[in-house]
Amino acid sequence: MRVSTIDEDGNSSEPIEMLEAWFDAHSWTNERVGDEEIVASTAGAWGSYELRGVYRNDDAVLQFLAFPDIRVPDHQAAVIYETIGLINEQLWIGHFEYWAGNGSLLFRHAALLTDDGVLSLDQAETLIETAVDEIDRFYPVFQFVLWGGKSPKDAIAAAMVETRGEA
Repeated sequence: MRVSTIDEDGNSSEPIEMLEAWFDAHSWTNERVGDEEIVASTAGAWGSYELRGVYRNDDAVLQFLAFPDIRVPDHQAAVIYETIGLINEQLWIGHFEYWAGNGSLLFRHAALLTDDGVLSLDQAETLIETAVDEIDRFYPVFQFVLWGGKSPKDAIAAAMVETRGEA
């Protein structure tokens, strides 16, 4: 299924099919993992990101997860939790998490779909683009904390500097 086909059919489809169509239309590598899950990868500003959509039909909920290539050593868990807390205060959609079991850092968002369990093209695009944009935006913060030795507040201040004008 292609995005153009979805547009002709009312701009919505089953959630995993819609994500698959979006990934295909943008030439992103992706693979279905059963009927209710899809995994894709894309290049972000700071590296390769794994994207995963998992649909729960019983609840009509689509979980969308994005994993940057960042592993958190056990001894830095406390500072990452603090960093994530400060970052999440700034987010409107989704949130960052740290999974201690395997040291993964991720961005996650859940979308409650309508009773018919369809995902619109606009919803799919928002889920995907928000995840990639927020990882791109905050990746330097995690770098400053994990590898640069900065405090979470200093890392956010350093990474969020806005440039103005032209060089």
